[in-house]
Amino acid sequence: MERTVVRCAEGHVFSTASFPMQHLTADRIGPGRLLRCPRCARLRHAVPVGHQKR
Repeated sequence: MERTVVRCAEGHVFSTASFPMQHLTADRIGPGRLLRCPRCARLRHAVPVGHQKR
C-alpha cells in the first residue's frame, strides 16, 4: 500500500495510507483534502508535502 506524506494546516507532517481523490487534477479541485491529523486529532486541511503554492 502506497503512503503519502502530507502537511496539515497547523504545519504537522505525517504520512497517510490513503489520500482521497488523489486521481483528480489539482486544477479542478485543488491539491488539499480534509484528513484527521494524528498530532492535533482534528480534521484539518492537508496537502502533499511536495506540493508548491503558486
